[in-house]
Amino acid sequence: MVPVLGRAAHGRPVARGRLRPVGPRAGPHRGRRPPSHGPKAQLRVSGAAPDMMDFTTLYRRHSEDVFRFAFYLCGDRATAEDIVAETFVRVWGARDRVEIATVRGYLLAIARNQYLQGRRRGQRDAILDEALPDPARPVDEAREAKQELARVLALLQELPEIDRAALLMRAEENLSYEEIAAALRLTPAAARVKVHRARARLAAAREEPTR
Repeated sequence: MVPVLGRAAHGRPVARGRLRPVGPRAGPHRGRRPPSHGPKAQLRVSGAAPDMMDFTTLYRRHSEDVFRFAFYLCGDRATAEDIVAETFVRVWGARDRVEIATVRGYLLAIARNQYLQGRRRGQRDAILDEALPDPARPVDEAREAKQELARVLALLQELPEIDRAALLMRAEENLSYEEIAAALRLTPAAARVKVHRARARLAAAREEPTR
């Protein structure tokens, strides 16, 4: 389970408790032929020491983060799964240019681009995903969690897209402002302002009485 959106600028929680969007149901390609997983198909990464990462390792390490980011960005489970699939296909195709220090931020930037391209193709944003209840939870608790998730998703959709992306990268994925700036092509100061503004808007919206 993941904390939803951290705290607002004044220190009060933006969302209570923890909500868990269900992860991708299948592999990363949903009908597409995956890249080879053999020893010749590897992501060359560089950091303190050169390393190699095959596709399976890349997907295992980062697919849940990419799905969570995409899910909160678009609000729809099926769309988020498609974004995950296309993201890993595209990143794998550009593997020679990805460095280990930037791979996570790079994945999220590609996921955001896929989301924006989908919007331009006329896909509609969904407000509430048909999330599966957690069988370990009592029925009332599961219903309350689903309602809270629905409200968080609805509030997120009211934010400007770039503010929403910046907030999710910071609050859900714990990227630094420098990493957010690189992913969104902003300055670190602008990234910080967008996160602060998004948190303030969410906090104000949550304090409004529900109709």
